[in-house]
Amino acid sequence: MASRLHWDPALGRTRQLREAGSRGPPILSSRENAVIHRKLMSIRWSSRTTQFKLNTGADIPALGFGTWQDKEAQEDAVTIALATGYRHIDTARVYGTEAAVGAAIKKSGVPRSELFITTKLWNNSHHPDDVEPALDASLKDLGTDYVDLYLMHWPVAWARGEQLRPKDENGKLILGDTDYIDTYKAMEKLYKSGKAKAIGVSNFSRAEMVRLMQNTRVVPAAHQLELHPWLSQPAFDNFHRNRNIHVTQYSPFGNSNPVYTKGQEMPKLLDDPTLKKIGEKHGKTPAQVALAWGIAHGRSVIPKSKTKERIQANLEGDFKLDEDDVKKIDEMNKRLRFNDPSQNFRWEFYSDLDGK
Repeated sequence: MASRLHWDPALGRTRQLREAGSRGPPILSSRENAVIHRKLMSIRWSSRTTQFKLNTGADIPALGFGTWQDKEAQEDAVTIALATGYRHIDTARVYGTEAAVGAAIKKSGVPRSELFITTKLWNNSHHPDDVEPALDASLKDLGTDYVDLYLMHWPVAWARGEQLRPKDENGKLILGDTDYIDTYKAMEKLYKSGKAKAIGVSNFSRAEMVRLMQNTRVVPAAHQLELHPWLSQPAFDNFHRNRNIHVTQYSPFGNSNPVYTKGQEMPKLLDDPTLKKIGEKHGKTPAQVALAWGIAHGRSVIPKSKTKERIQANLEGDFKLDEDDVKKIDEMNKRLRFNDPSQNFRWEFYSDLDGK
C-alpha cells in the first residue's frame, strides 16, 4: 500500500497517509479518530469562548451554565449544555443538582481537564469541622476529586446538622454560632490541599468582604452576586477589580425568573427597549446582549435554562459589543435588587450595597 508519513498535531505524532488512488484499510484507528475528534472539539470551543484569569492563574470561561432550580431536569440540561460547548458549570450543595451534573459530565465524555466546575458550601456546614466533609460529599456526587472553585454561598451560618434549613418550633431558621471568618479559614485548607483549586464567596456585602480579607490569608478568587443591567453596582464592581477578585453574575436576566416575587409587577428586564435596539443592531436577542454586557466588563455570567434552544442561544451571548453599546446599557442601572432573603435567612444582607 502506497503511503507517506505526516506529522499530525492533533495526535502529537506522525501517522501514515495513503497516497491518492491507493486502497487498503483505514490508516487511522477508531481510537485515533476519537482522539482527534476530542482535540478538535476542544480547540473549536476554546477558540470561541472568552476566558478570564483568576488571581490563582487559572482560566475561567466567561459564559457558564447555571443549575439552580428544576432539579429533575438538570441531567438532561447539563448534557445538552456540554454538547453545545459550555465548559463552565455552576452548581451548589443546596441546589440538589450536583449528582445530576456529575452524571451528565460522565456521559458527555468531556475530559475533566477541559471543565471548570463551581460548587458552594451551604449554611448548615459553616462550622470548621463540617467544611471539608461538606466538600467531600459534593465531590462524591460530582464524580471528581477536586472543584475548580468552591464558594461560601452566604455569610450567614445556620445550626449544624443534616437539615439544609434547620427550623425551630415556630418555623424560624435556627442560626449557628460560627463566624464566616472561621468558615473561610477552613476553606483555605481545602485550597492548600488541592481539593478546591480556588475559593471565594457569594452574596457578601462590601463591609463583609473587607473584614474577610483583613482576617484571612487567601484573597477570594471570585465573588458571585446578583448583577444585571438594572443592578450594575459599578462601585462594588470596581472594589473587586481593584483587588483582583473576579465577579460572576448570577441572575443576569434580572426579574425574568418568576421565583423572584419582587419585580413581577413591572416589565421584564429583557423587554427593555435599549437591549432590544442593541440586539437588532447585532442580530442578537436581548438576553444575548445582557450576557455580552457582563462579559464586556470582565465578568462571568451564568444563565440557566432547561430548554435546548435557549441553552444553545445563551452560548451565543459571548460576542463583542461596541463601546457605545456598553455605555448605553450601563445607563440602564435602576439599582433594582430582586434577590434579598434577609428576613427569611435572619441576616441583614447587602446592607451597604445598591438595591437595598
